[in-house]
This record gives sequence, C-alpha cells and structure tokens, in this order.
Amino acid sequence: MKFRILAAVGVIALAGTAITGCAGASASGGDTNELTFMFRGNDAEKAAYTAAIKQFEKDNDAKVKIIMTTADDYNTKLKAAITGHKVPDVFYIGPGDVQSYAKSGVITDITKQVESAPNVGDIWDYGIDSYRYDGKVQGKGSIYAVPKDLGPFSFGYNKTMFEKAGIPLPDKDKPYTWAEFAEVAKKLTQDTDGDGKLDHWGTGLNVTWNLQSWVWSNGGSWLNDDQTKVTVDTPEFAEALQNFADLKSVSPSTTESASLDTYQRWMKGEIGFFPVGPWDVPTYEKLDFDWDLIPYPVGETGEPATWIGTLGIAVSASTKNPDLATKLALYLSTDKTAQQSLVDAGVQIPNLKSMADAWVTGSDLPPANKQEFLDIVKDYGRALPANNTYSGEWYDEFWKNIQPVLDGKVTAADYVKKEQPAMQKLLDKAIQDAQLG
Repeated sequence: MKFRILAAVGVIALAGTAITGCAGASASGGDTNELTFMFRGNDAEKAAYTAAIKQFEKDNDAKVKIIMTTADDYNTKLKAAITGHKVPDVFYIGPGDVQSYAKSGVITDITKQVESAPNVGDIWDYGIDSYRYDGKVQGKGSIYAVPKDLGPFSFGYNKTMFEKAGIPLPDKDKPYTWAEFAEVAKKLTQDTDGDGKLDHWGTGLNVTWNLQSWVWSNGGSWLNDDQTKVTVDTPEFAEALQNFADLKSVSPSTTESASLDTYQRWMKGEIGFFPVGPWDVPTYEKLDFDWDLIPYPVGETGEPATWIGTLGIAVSASTKNPDLATKLALYLSTDKTAQQSLVDAGVQIPNLKSMADAWVTGSDLPPANKQEFLDIVKDYGRALPANNTYSGEWYDEFWKNIQPVLDGKVTAADYVKKEQPAMQKLLDKAIQDAQLG
C-alpha cells in the first residue's frame, strides 16, 4: 500500500530534509541542447514520457536523456546526484522538498516562465500553489516547480460484495455518517464459506493514509493556520482517531494482515471499502469484481475530506540551459499532447482543467464515478499535513507508536496528549532550521 502511494504521488516520509552545499554542475555535460530528465515511475509512465519527449526533441532540436528509478530508490539517488554535483537538469520533487531545495540553491525560481506560459491559467491552482515559496511561507510567492500530476486520494467500494450481501449501494452524492459507515462495514464483515473464520471484511484502511479524512471531517487538524503549533491534542482529533481505531472489529486483524495485507485482500474481493488513487485505475480495471468511488464517511462537520498528493517537475539551478530545461518542465506539465499521453497511460488525471470533463465522460472503463476524483481536486481535497513545513519529522513522530491505539490498548485521548509535546518540539526545530536556511 505504501509503495503504491509513494510511486504515484511522491509522499516522502522525511519531507524537506535539508541539502547542504552548493548545487554544483549539471548532469547534462557540455552540449547546451542536451538535457537530463530524472523521474520515478513504472514502465507505462516511461513509455508515455518517451513518446512525449520525442516530440519535444523534434520541436526544439534537443536531446533529452531519460533517467528512471523506482519509487524506493528515487530520493536516495537524487540526493546522491546533488551531493556529487551531477544534478539532473529537470527532475521530480515533492512539495515537502521545496523549502530546503530552494534555500540550498538546488532548484531555480521559474516564476517568470510559468506565468507567461500559454496554458498556465488552465492548470489546477493546487498544482501550482503546492510549489510556491516566498522564503517564509510555502504556498505563496515564487514558483519552484510545475505539477507533474495531482493525485486525489478517493474512496472505493466493492459493488459486487454489496450486491451479494443484499446491501443497498452507497449514494455517490450523499456520504455515510460515521455511524452509518460502521453499520454497513459490520454487515459486510462475514464468514462466507461457513468454516467459522471471517473471510470478508468491511474495511482495511491504513491509518497513515486514511486518518486524515476522519480528522479533517470532524473539524480537527494537525497544525494551526500559520503552521507554528501542533494541534492534535483536541477533542475533535481524539474523537476521530478513536472512531478510526474502533473499526478494528470490521477490519482484518494484525495477524490476518501479516499473512495477506489489506491491499491484497481488496484485490481478491475480500474488502468492502478501500482507498483509490488515479494511479490505481489501470490495475483495478483487471479486478474480478465491480467497484466504484464514493466520498469518504463524514464526521461532525458533515463534509467529506481527503488529501491530494502531487509531484512537481523542477529545474536545476545549475543547468547549463535554464531556458530549455524550463521549457521541458512546462511541456511535460502543460502541453495537451503530452498530457494526453500520460492520461492515456492511466497514471494520472489531466493537469489541465479544460481536459478534465472529457476525461470523466470519455471512457467506459471503471470507475463510473470518475467525477469524484475531480470533486476532490475542485472542492474538498487538501495537502497532507507535512507538505508545507520545512521538515516532516514532527509528522512522522505521530505514527511511530500508534499501534497500541489501533489495538485498543491505549485510548486516542491519552495518545494525542502524550504525542503533542514531542511533535511540537520537532516542529519548533523545523521552524528554526527554516529560519537559519
């Protein structure tokens, strides 16, 4: 589960780790019409990029060397390239990298080129704003990357499982309340072959990637508005965490998940509800059951909530041809033909708003409710809590000792009370590091 998310939306656990020293030389060598482009992805994404870049090379009399890594290897290899003064001309970064890379001179400010690009007004605002930084606040000011993609983290359900259990299908326009969701999940948790052991479950949600929806929909948060105070020790947050933990009765146990994790069980048709990102769609087309998307269950606010992942395409500050490198980044992010190539590969939704409606209606392949992906981007998706802080260590701290809460051995209220000071200490350090630059 974690690998799938890392591969598609670039969530890096220790976001924003500082890179010291100057950026050094570009990896492209002496030919100013030669660029290197480094990214992480799968074979489908490589094929899509290869096709798109061939056209760019032809149009610009240029040569682009493609460097692809796995999701697990990317961050290590990129940092090694930076340390070794062999920075790729154009490369992926996550939002959590922007502050440290901008301050240490690894990436360059491309605001002028972006704002004068033909299709810039057609890009989702979230995609551009995720890579803005004014030296103090991320999300404002200069632009240091353009979006490779947006990854709205939606919620799926096993339609076939509902039908076999005789349960009415969810309403795509009216989310379940937590109580309604728990009741339906309980009905889906069954021993279908009569051997006395559960073999189907209502949910199989990973706390690291799904608790955000519960917390935000209940009016809770990880940080205050100016991102200087950790706010997990509140009744709203504790209630959300406790409600999530109480779903253990309708989820595979730790032992059951060890033998076959919940992603594998979802793929086998044994899980009723499971998260779905756009990157999942090509794989899920091959499932042996029908599935679709719905909003996440809602807490006290009555409004669904979830996060939007994203990867950015940045330009090295040491590239020998900044104009051509920036042109490549913009081409991959905003050119309609290039975007269509990536969308057709099934790895993302369109970066351009003008392409979105056609994408929703132009395919008979699942999910039927593709609109849910767009609703998240347009209406209720938000950034992961550590995306806009200098370091993500404070956020990582929250998850380190959470298992006893999920096992029912520690209450959520006691846990958040204990964790808040430790998280605040790490956030204070991140703020200090950002100021020192």
